[in-house]
Amino acid sequence: MKIFDELKWRGLIKDITSPELEEKLNGGGMTFYIGTDPTGDSLHLGHLSSFLISKRLKDAGHNPILLIGGATGRIGDPRPTSEREMKSIEEVEHNIECLTKQVTDLFGFEVVNNYDWIKDINTLDFLRDYGKFFNINYMLDKDIIRRRLETGITYTEFSYMILQALDFLHLYEEKNCTMQVAGSDQWGNITAGIDLIKRKIGKDAYAFTMPLVTTKDGKKFGKSEGNALWLDKHKTSSYELYQYLINVEDDMVIDYLKIFTFLSKDEIEKLEIENNLHPELRLAHKTLAREIITFLHGEDEANKAEKISRALFTEDIKNLSSEDILNNFKDIEKVILNEEIMLEELLVTGNICSSKREARELIKGNAISLNNIKIAEPTFIVTKENAIDNKVYLIKKGKKKYYLGIFE
Repeated sequence: MKIFDELKWRGLIKDITSPELEEKLNGGGMTFYIGTDPTGDSLHLGHLSSFLISKRLKDAGHNPILLIGGATGRIGDPRPTSEREMKSIEEVEHNIECLTKQVTDLFGFEVVNNYDWIKDINTLDFLRDYGKFFNINYMLDKDIIRRRLETGITYTEFSYMILQALDFLHLYEEKNCTMQVAGSDQWGNITAGIDLIKRKIGKDAYAFTMPLVTTKDGKKFGKSEGNALWLDKHKTSSYELYQYLINVEDDMVIDYLKIFTFLSKDEIEKLEIENNLHPELRLAHKTLAREIITFLHGEDEANKAEKISRALFTEDIKNLSSEDILNNFKDIEKVILNEEIMLEELLVTGNICSSKREARELIKGNAISLNNIKIAEPTFIVTKENAIDNKVYLIKKGKKKYYLGIFE
């Protein structure tokens, strides 16, 4: 399968700027760029599909450039509803450093920072050399700008399109970069860059966009209760990533395997058949989680995430270290323990239950477990000696609510 057909099969092409692009993609040899602004100090799962395209195209004979928007990140691209909060220069610089290291470690491709070529352009040169090529009516017709006109848009946001177009022109002239790849929400900025290249130097450039990856109900993929799932394992552990991925919607998992893994068409189609025949095994989900975590964090981290996941539902949790538990359950509520304590008292003082009566009812109803062992006696003494590594208890209330009891 040629690269254009593969990208289409994987659902990774939404719009193309020219019918010539199919032949050019299949022919190899294009230098292209894909970028992100330093809005955080790590990429998140929602970024991954677009950045994986750089590797797919590299394997097909193209030359990728990864752009970190040190200049554009200082002003922020327009959002559909309101202006972005302006980040401090110090925060932007920190994020640039972190993202540059992250994408270099993950992909090993050339990384550039648009601040390097935008920082020395003064206002008059900006208006004379670039602004004169942009018709206001043309800019107002771009979807993201049009949607903001009713609520208002600042000149800072409005100028973002010109800066991104300037990036494409610079990379075209300096690195023979003839193609840009981005999410579908960047279509207006991308075509502005192609038009600037044509108007200013009379050359043709190309681009294609990818559909934004969403869940079944249209929410951005990789968002969990409003929080991003970060690619940095120190911000989102491999276990947390694993739990999210093995719980994605059944009727979306095959699409995600196409988008987020390098498994072949035959391998994914076999998983699809198995998923339809035996959905209870969740083989496709487990494969999705293993493939993504192995790519991001390595095989050892994938093995560890699987081990912790299995241990959650068995007494094997005793075989985990306190470090494993603390690192991978860092976002759940914690109860600090200073000395041995009766279980019913622990549940109340730790705000796990609202009263001793509720605590006793839950304990006697087999709804409380310590390290996956049901405790049926309210006067059970919770001691440091029985904790994992003499330090940690995983406390489970009901079927899904977890707490950490930690001896100091």
